[in-house]
Amino acid sequence: MLKLDRIDFQILRVLSNNGRITKAALAEQVGLSPSPCWERLRRLEKSGLISGYRAEINLRKIPGAVTVFVTVELDSHAVARFQSFERTIGDHPEITGCWAIGGGYDYLIQVVAPTIEAYQDLIESVLEASGDIARYYSYVVTKTVRQPGPPLHLFTGTSDE
Repeated sequence: MLKLDRIDFQILRVLSNNGRITKAALAEQVGLSPSPCWERLRRLEKSGLISGYRAEINLRKIPGAVTVFVTVELDSHAVARFQSFERTIGDHPEITGCWAIGGGYDYLIQVVAPTIEAYQDLIESVLEASGDIARYYSYVVTKTVRQPGPPLHLFTGTSDE
């Protein structure tokens, strides 16, 4: 398991706020010279802790785009049912997130679709392909209130700057 120190968390915090920062600027912000900073960054990437870099897309600027969260309860809790459902979910690029959860439901799914009709077509396709769903509930996002990066300061005992 990768051991992280305060500087590693600083690197992660800076990158989670600005993934396009130059390596020189990153080194300056975390108080390292470029070479040691670059070595730490490569270690964090190689370990899988940094799994990628991407732009945040403002879906409100795309006419008709809809984000829907879906809670799903499977009809059985057999391992084979979970595996089958997870394979089905992986076949749909509109599904931008899927989490196995504890509590009253088995999964929380995030869907991004060009229209509500496209979302409904997707759900019908998943229902048909899976056959394992006992019930599902859809929650259409009407407004994003808060969507920050991960609260890395909670893992270091420092204040979030």
